Amino acid sequence: MKKLTFRNVLRTISNFLVFFLTIGFAVSCCMMLFLNTLADSMGLTFTATNIASAAKITFINVLLLTFIFATIDYVRRKINIDRPVKVITNTTEKIMRGDFTARIPNMHGAGMEGFNQIGTAVNSMAQELSGIETLRTDFVANVSHEMKTPLAVMQNYGTLLQTPQLSEEKRMEYAKGVTDASRRLAEMMTNILKLNRLENQQIFPETTKFDLGEQLCECLLQFENVWEKKKIEIDTDITEDIKVEADAELLSLVWNNLFSNAFKFTENGGTVSLSLTATDHHAIVKVTDTGCGMTREVGAHIFEKFYQGDTSHSVQGNGLGLALVKRVVDIMQGEISVESVVGKGSTFTVKIRRA
Repeated sequence: MKKLTFRNVLRTISNFLVFFLTIGFAVSCCMMLFLNTLADSMGLTFTATNIASAAKITFINVLLLTFIFATIDYVRRKINIDRPVKVITNTTEKIMRGDFTARIPNMHGAGMEGFNQIGTAVNSMAQELSGIETLRTDFVANVSHEMKTPLAVMQNYGTLLQTPQLSEEKRMEYAKGVTDASRRLAEMMTNILKLNRLENQQIFPETTKFDLGEQLCECLLQFENVWEKKKIEIDTDITEDIKVEADAELLSLVWNNLFSNAFKFTENGGTVSLSLTATDHHAIVKVTDTGCGMTREVGAHIFEKFYQGDTSHSVQGNGLGLALVKRVVDIMQGEISVESVVGKGSTFTVKIRRA
C-alpha cells in the first residue's frame, strides 16, 4: 500500500482540480448555449438573481460530477494500473532476490493486454535466468570436481618425491606424474577459457576461403606419432578441391578434438577412418573409429560440458572437447551428429557450408 506523502496528496488535489476545471468549462459552455438559445426563441430576460441562483446550482452540480468522476478514475486506476503493476513489481523483486521460479500470472480484464505482454517477457527472462543459474552451478561444481583429481595427483606425487633415498627410476616416474597432471590441468583451463569466450560471443569468426581437404590432412598428420605407437591403421577417402568459407583456426579445433578422441578410444591395431565428401551446399566430414562405442543414452549427452561416457578413459580428458566442438560448429552454422555401436566404434559427422 502506498504511503501518504505530500507529493501523493498534491497529485490527488491536482487531478481533482483538472477534473473540476474540465467539467466546469464543459457544463458552463453547455448551459450558456442552452440559455441563450432559450432566451432568443422564447423572448425571455434573465435577471441577476436568476443568473446567481443558476450559477450556484451549476457549481454544486459540477462539484458533484467532479467527485463522481474522480472516484471512478481512482477505482479504475487501482484495478487496471496499480494492481497489475504491484503484481509485476513483486515478481521482479523475487527474481532480483534469486527466486527464478517466480512467475507473473496471466491477468484478465479490459486493458490487460499490455501488462500480459510485459508478464510474458518477464516470465521468459526468469526461465532463461533459471537455466543459466543451473548451468552456472553445475559448471562450478564440475570444474571443482575436475580440478580435484589432477591436484590430488600432483600432491601425492609431490609427497612421494620427498621420500629419502628415492631411486632415480622412481623419481622420474613421480616427476612424470606431476608433469602429466599439471598438463591436464592446464589443458582444462585453456578449454574452459575457450568455451567461455565462445559461449559469450567474445570470439568472432574471421572467415576465409580455404581447401578443407588440405586442412584435414594437416590436422591428421599431427597425430602420426600416436597412430604409429598404437599401430592404428589410417583409412582416408578425401575428395579433392572442396573449399569452404569458415574460420580456419576455429575449425581446426573441431578436427583436432575429433581425431584426438578417435585415437584415444581406438585400441592397438584398430582403424581410424576419415572421409570428405560434398553436396551442392555442404562439405561432409566423417571421422570413424573402431573403439568401444557408446550407448544411445551416452550419445544423447556426449556434447555436454564435462560429460564423459567412458570413465575408463577419463584420465586422458576432461569432458570439454566435444562441448567445444559443438559450440564451434554452431557458430559456423553447421551440423554435427554421432552414430555409435557398443563394441564396434563411433562415427562423427560434421556438415559445413561450402564456399
